[in-house]
Amino acid sequence: MKSTILILFMALIGFNHPNNSIQITGTVYDQSGKNPLYGANLTVKGTTINTRTDFNGKYRISVPNQQSVLVVSAIGFISQEVAVGANGVIDFHLKSGQLVHAPEEELEMTVMEEMSDQYNKAAPGRTSRRLPQGVISSQSYYPAQEQYLQHNTEAYDAIQENIFHDPLQNPLSTFSIDVDAASYSNVRRFLRQGQLPPKDAVRIEELVNYFDYQYEEPQDEEPFAVFSELSTAPWNSEHQLVHIGLQGKTIPTENLPPSNLVFLIDVSGSMNSPNKLGLLKSAFKLLTKQLRPDDRVSLVVYAGAAGVVLPSTSGSQKQTILEALSQLQAGGSTAGGQGIRLAYNIAREQFMEGGNNRVILATDGDFNVGASSNAEMERLIEQEREHGIFLTVLGFGMGNYKDSKMETLADKGNGNYAYIDDIMEAKKVLVNEFGGTLFTIAKDVKLQVEFNPAYVKAYRLIGYENRKLRDEDFNDDRKDAGELGSGHTVTALYEIIPHGTTSQSNYIGTIDDLKYQKRETLTDGDFNGELMTVKLRYKQPQGNRSSLITELVAAEPVPESRTSDNFRWSAAVASFGMLLRDSEFKGESTFVKVEEWARGAQGNDPQGYRAEFIKLVQSVELLAQH
Repeated sequence: MKSTILILFMALIGFNHPNNSIQITGTVYDQSGKNPLYGANLTVKGTTINTRTDFNGKYRISVPNQQSVLVVSAIGFISQEVAVGANGVIDFHLKSGQLVHAPEEELEMTVMEEMSDQYNKAAPGRTSRRLPQGVISSQSYYPAQEQYLQHNTEAYDAIQENIFHDPLQNPLSTFSIDVDAASYSNVRRFLRQGQLPPKDAVRIEELVNYFDYQYEEPQDEEPFAVFSELSTAPWNSEHQLVHIGLQGKTIPTENLPPSNLVFLIDVSGSMNSPNKLGLLKSAFKLLTKQLRPDDRVSLVVYAGAAGVVLPSTSGSQKQTILEALSQLQAGGSTAGGQGIRLAYNIAREQFMEGGNNRVILATDGDFNVGASSNAEMERLIEQEREHGIFLTVLGFGMGNYKDSKMETLADKGNGNYAYIDDIMEAKKVLVNEFGGTLFTIAKDVKLQVEFNPAYVKAYRLIGYENRKLRDEDFNDDRKDAGELGSGHTVTALYEIIPHGTTSQSNYIGTIDDLKYQKRETLTDGDFNGELMTVKLRYKQPQGNRSSLITELVAAEPVPESRTSDNFRWSAAVASFGMLLRDSEFKGESTFVKVEEWARGAQGNDPQGYRAEFIKLVQSVELLAQH
């Protein structure tokens, strides 16, 4: 009897042993056969046996026998079934189509809940929600996943601060506008951690332009209005400060052109943390909820390779997009170049004439596999911008953050660059400033200022060091420059050393008299008291020829007590940036004075951004005491 039971037991073991199963391999593509699908789900029908495709769209699965049926599904595609038969290799080509989803209440989780859940997973002793059914961990995709070191490899381009120039030797100052604000939120991240930021992480113009200055809307057909103010520089009573403001025309969301957006998401191993991929997914879900039915979204991911997770999908299918985002996992190396190429290919395939065609890259900037040099990326992105496809870059994370690379990519892609350090910053960039972030109303916006030497002994542009242009570039329509989005404001500051100062400034160098040219000094009466002339050039979003706007700035300063909140606030923020950089031009600034100036200029602050700045200044005051 015992021997009979043993024989039956051994037979059962043999029947169920995995060595008796059939190994099936293959690749899952979209219908074109050109784009492998990452994360497609394969299930043996009637069983719990399943697997998912890797970043090359490849899979391997064991099935019980030749009668088994494989079912393959992917978000945004129509499912397929195929009997295994004698085939050892089975490729799938899925047609685009809408899937049947679970009830919305089962899929929809608020963004704040998801962020909490991400952190709970990393906190011992806390209860966290289970992953959605069928979603596996990054370790399942990458058994030998690289363990990322926690040492600091962040990269910032060196900044050589602008110096004072003699207007007789250098009468013109030419630069591209900058609406980016990544430096501010990145600096805030350091300060929240109790650290002073690296000097080169502080780009003063981005600190200043983080805030909305609520200039008056343009009243004519121009896409923006220009404003200027002149008063005393608060950090040096013998110097003057010129405040130049641009206000972009605000276009209501319902009147904005439809969008063809390609979300390009870094899911490499370096993104495997709550403040990177976890925060990224929550940020993109906020953006998804802003989409309109006429908008379309595709989702591309890259790690060791690049793949399409979601084909072009209408903004009305928010659940489809949200589910695709929810299932992203991190692991592997970083084929950033391959991902960018694939994203632009899809953007071209879905191109909307007269629409907003844009790739939105979200990453920590750690491109370390493939075409990763700045030069290669720049050439590709420059080519695509000429075809009307722009690039927005969103930065995440810390430790290996590559600020310099991401700023370069955004600049070359006719787009903007933001650093997302928390969910509220995601809301600011992707919800509150939705139009300004994603919709360009003027491109290649350049400023050129000519100073009147009758009034100006020396001048200095505060910030914009990496946006300076040659004077000849101003009239050259082939020269790329910055973009202005719907409702965006741009602020620039010049520090002026006027004639008649009582003390000789240490900031002004000397140059020998020229042999072949004659220096001529104008008198105060020349040009009707003009301090300087501000000229702006810009193009329409789809245009190739620029238009010119000219604004005069009078030489008569107003008392500081009569300046606007905009003037005093921008001065306080610029002074804060100079202190963080330990600038030789900081004058009499202190963090205590910056707080005082900011409090006096807080004005209307509906979102609380200015109040938050004041708290940051207070925190630096405490850091500086140690």
